[in-house]
Amino acid sequence: MIRTPYLLFLGDAHDNLAAKVAQGIKDWNPDNVVGQFRMEGCNADVGSADMSLQEAFDKGARTLVVGVANRGGMISQAWLNVLAEAMEIGFDIASGLHNLLRDENLLKATSARTGATLHDVRIPSVAYPIANGTNRTGKRCLAVGTDCSVGKMYTGLAMDAEMQKRGMKSTFRPTGQTGILITGKGIPLDAVVADFMAGAVEWLTPDADADHWDHIEGQGSLWHVSYSGVTMALIHGGQPDALILAHEPTRTHMRGLPDFALPKLEELRDMALPLARIANPACVVAGISVNTKALSDAEAFAVCAEIEDRMGLPTVDPYRHGAGRLVDALSAL
Repeated sequence: MIRTPYLLFLGDAHDNLAAKVAQGIKDWNPDNVVGQFRMEGCNADVGSADMSLQEAFDKGARTLVVGVANRGGMISQAWLNVLAEAMEIGFDIASGLHNLLRDENLLKATSARTGATLHDVRIPSVAYPIANGTNRTGKRCLAVGTDCSVGKMYTGLAMDAEMQKRGMKSTFRPTGQTGILITGKGIPLDAVVADFMAGAVEWLTPDADADHWDHIEGQGSLWHVSYSGVTMALIHGGQPDALILAHEPTRTHMRGLPDFALPKLEELRDMALPLARIANPACVVAGISVNTKALSDAEAFAVCAEIEDRMGLPTVDPYRHGAGRLVDALSAL
């Protein structure tokens, strides 16, 4: 078990999106957050109190969580001394990066000397099966995005929270490091061997009551040439009954790929739905989730209204405006 509460490590993140792991934990599990630690040159801020390592430990923080998701998921050499110092003070370290804590000699040696625990949450802990495509009972919803990091996890968490509030049967199913750190369970899908990814999603979303909804955390984007494979595994392994299209309207290009433009929502719909119907012929697109964090209230309302009028689907920012209308759409299926 990962000891709580957390001190969120933002390192030298160049923008808030790079600190999306920390932001997700702060937004969805704030009771487990004591503060944030930022190195010189850090341009990210998730809205927690800035603290030194010692201050945070004195206030009760027991695990330093690497809250940065950089391209390629690598531990920066600039971070190592800070992480080692944290262990000397008494912290455990938790990270969801591909570059494992336990593979860093300095961290491994410090852990052995101090007794601090290194938690690498991006390591599959189950021998996942190969997908078989067998129909499962229960209902499943998956958010698919025009790009990476557009709010697919927030969409699933918000819809699950709304269903729980209504007394409906619902479970959020994490598939990435942030969701796992928020809920304490899930699968690190992008670290699963490719042949077993769809099977891992089947394992994560087993048979359930007919009126139970699984909200599967979306990953990547079919349109992102770096990360489309993980999205395909979610679509086929998840066998969703409903897709939610997720979009960030201020993006000028794909995340990390300046030469690739974002697709239109119509293009995403027309690509994702036929692929989903291979595994579940009854799948529908139920609504649209718009990440309006960069917009004013008036701008957010106008963008959602324009998209809804154009697409003919309920369109909201589920974190800003609530997920009620998206849940209504699922309830009507």
